[in-house]
Amino acid sequence: MTEEPAKLPRLTLARQIRDSLVAGIVSGHFGPGERLVETRLAATYGTSQAPVREALRELEAMRLVETQPRRGTFVRPFVQETLRESYVVRAALEETATRLTLLAGTVPVEAIRADVAAMRAAAESGDREASARASVSFHRRIVEAARNELLKLTWESLQIEARTSVTMVAAEVDLHDIVQDHAELLAAIEDGDLEVACRHARDHQWHYADLPHDAHGRIRDSAAG
Repeated sequence: MTEEPAKLPRLTLARQIRDSLVAGIVSGHFGPGERLVETRLAATYGTSQAPVREALRELEAMRLVETQPRRGTFVRPFVQETLRESYVVRAALEETATRLTLLAGTVPVEAIRADVAAMRAAAESGDREASARASVSFHRRIVEAARNELLKLTWESLQIEARTSVTMVAAEVDLHDIVQDHAELLAAIEDGDLEVACRHARDHQWHYADLPHDAHGRIRDSAAG
């Protein structure tokens, strides 16, 4: 490790350790196959092993690390591939949730407007964590408004908050682009245009899958080159 992170406050310590490790894994600071030793990490962060252990469990749920019996916890290979796969699945789930919500007339318009406003404020202040929270809140409201428990459970199983945080680091997302994307989706939903709104919901997530083609089978400009 190049330098020691600053010691963290006790509040949400496991979450902060997790986010720090996510950044290290995505940036390549911790390479594929590298062992993450609880005692060493605890010393680095100036804490006990308990929050480190909790953070590592969350990383395992995110499929960023794997624990091998009697050997320890190691950074998984193909981290980027796992992120891509999750966004393809999420695109399908959120397109369906948007369709169900619009058909049922259960769109929480005022609440998602407030989420977009929160994203705009976060972009102005450069607050990535606040932007991520507002983005997750926006999509969760639509998923919950779909009133399909299996869809909701499947969506939650993707560890949406954690993967959003990973993407913020991995893709170096422009916070103003996040505002624009959600504002366009909000406008389509407010207009009541079912197919346009569903397409926005799908394409919004598919974009982060970073595949050579988009959700419509068209070759991306970056891949065409």
